[in-house]
Amino acid sequence: MNYFNKEIKEVEKELKTDISNGLNTNEIDKKIEEFGYNELKEKKKESLFIKFLKQFKDFMIIILIIAAIVSAIVGVSEGEGFTDSIIILIVVIVNAIIGLVQENKAEKSLEALKKLSAHASKVLRNGQVIVLPARELVPGDIVILETGDYVPADIRLIEAVNLKIQESALTGESVPIEKISEKIQDENVGIGDRVNMAFSSSMVTYGRGKGIVVATGMETEVGKIAGMLNEVEETETPLQKKLNDLGKTLGIVCLVICIIIFLVGILEGKEIVSMFMTAVSLAVAAIPEGLAAVSTIVLAIGMQRMVKKNAIVKRLPAVETLGGSTVICSDKTGTLTQNKMTVKKLFYSSKLYDLESAKKCELLDKIIYANMLCNDTKINDENGELNRRSNRDSTN
Repeated sequence: MNYFNKEIKEVEKELKTDISNGLNTNEIDKKIEEFGYNELKEKKKESLFIKFLKQFKDFMIIILIIAAIVSAIVGVSEGEGFTDSIIILIVVIVNAIIGLVQENKAEKSLEALKKLSAHASKVLRNGQVIVLPARELVPGDIVILETGDYVPADIRLIEAVNLKIQESALTGESVPIEKISEKIQDENVGIGDRVNMAFSSSMVTYGRGKGIVVATGMETEVGKIAGMLNEVEETETPLQKKLNDLGKTLGIVCLVICIIIFLVGILEGKEIVSMFMTAVSLAVAAIPEGLAAVSTIVLAIGMQRMVKKNAIVKRLPAVETLGGSTVICSDKTGTLTQNKMTVKKLFYSSKLYDLESAKKCELLDKIIYANMLCNDTKINDENGELNRRSNRDSTN
């Protein structure tokens, strides 16, 4: 719904909340049951067995499996046993295991990163400001936003004091957007111009604010994008395309040569069974059994090198994709950062100090005192006593 087009009282009434006290704890379970948790849904995860089977879908691997079967038939007919076919199958299975292990490692690393990046939110419930995981937010919650906070859901602002939010990931606008709390009259307003809204996954860069959660999870603007991404079909990497083309070419060439040799042998009066076995043996010999294993090992080595550089690749064939890129197009916000600000050095009285030496320098007490006055930290005990005392002290 277009909450940016509604007065604050209308939004408050519609979402059955109270902007002064927030939601009641008794209402939370019902809302979670109705709207679900505030998290993006992912595609249903495939079982380990399905992932293992998918390692065999490349055309080159299929040819190798066919070669192993044919080799077994030839071996039995000529009394040579299954040695060749067993070797080919070992190569194929080892190739699949390497791919599966590498992809499984990457998936676990990504899951660990998601847990590390889980954000907390300051929420008004039962008249008290509490901090809870962003996934537990529900529509109607009153969220308090301060500088440095990630916006945990789509929020209709009810208070904005010098509030600016960086929304480049969603709108492509490079500079932080100044926010207001007043109703927007125009109904046909794009996301970038809905200045009385704060959108999930954006970041507060300046000021403070307060707002009512109006959408969570997949109903947020970011959630809608995630939903579209989940429906995108997987495409083959350049290396996969080349290997598949090579496999098809080898298969066709081998088949043509085998047919020619078989027909020539028949025309020369050779036995049909003998010529058939000769043609099949030639076909098996022409298949490069080591190609799939070599390519997989090379990709695995590439993946390990990228891990050392703190880059995680989810699928093994994708390692080669970036190397195959010639042009990377990005918009005006094409910077890659961690969105973190950490003090490394201090400049004071024409001198540069590192943190250790700064702690020993009494002259820097003024800087430390200024930093204490400029932050928005609030301390609460169970009864809120420390909060009131700290507010009195700051007033004095």
